[in-house]
Amino acid sequence: MSPEAEGLGKFSLNFAWAYAHKDAKRLRGKAIMKFMNLLAAICATLCIVSAAAPVRAASPEESFQQSFPKIRADDIRPAGIQGLYEVVSGSRILYYAPGPEYIVYGPIVTREGRNLTEERVLKILEQGLKRVPLEKALRIGAGPHQVIEITDPDCPYCRKASAFLSGRNDVTRHVFFFLLASHPNAEAKVRQIFCAENRAKVYEEAMTGKLDDMKFTPCKTAAVDDLLKAHREIGDRVGVTGTPLFLIDGQVVFGADIPGMERILGGKK
Repeated sequence: MSPEAEGLGKFSLNFAWAYAHKDAKRLRGKAIMKFMNLLAAICATLCIVSAAAPVRAASPEESFQQSFPKIRADDIRPAGIQGLYEVVSGSRILYYAPGPEYIVYGPIVTREGRNLTEERVLKILEQGLKRVPLEKALRIGAGPHQVIEITDPDCPYCRKASAFLSGRNDVTRHVFFFLLASHPNAEAKVRQIFCAENRAKVYEEAMTGKLDDMKFTPCKTAAVDDLLKAHREIGDRVGVTGTPLFLIDGQVVFGADIPGMERILGGKK
């Protein structure tokens, strides 16, 4: 082969190798670019999906506590009306609308005249009174009818109801004291009852006004302090807001409702 031909051949091979090498680099560059574009598209898709994913909505309990942190909520449940929840606060019932964050006070009454709110309040009080520790109560009598009595010795309606029950011999009374702030002498009288050897007798004296002259020295012992505290806590757990309150043979009675008591207990005995 002539030197010219050999030179031309080498040139052609070098050119072809150079071209192929350049093409390979170009192809690799395109592949890398495609991969980067694909990666960017995947990242963008993930970002969109993440942004569009719904955040877990707060439960009615959580949103109520956030909006109304100062209101006691023992239980929150659907109220049977779309978008409305029943909130049990002690022995009170109120209603809560998440979203607009409204509280609604007042009874829910059916077109037949049933007061659903009152029925729920009675049920809540009944359940609470059935759970009270009777061993903490002042027990009076030994009749077949069981009476749980929450009272205050300076409450006029409590005294009226007590007079009715004292006139019967067919009841066993389990008395708890829930003292109202408007009766500043009530605690001293309850201390006198708790310290007495015959508590039932001194209770009767207090409920008939014989201790109203306050001519006694209230006893102060750790045991009485603990019992007073226990009675208060029991009333708070039940949801007592006023006195007297009764559970008579499993039925709730508000106030000195003598006719209501007679309906449950029957004729005078």
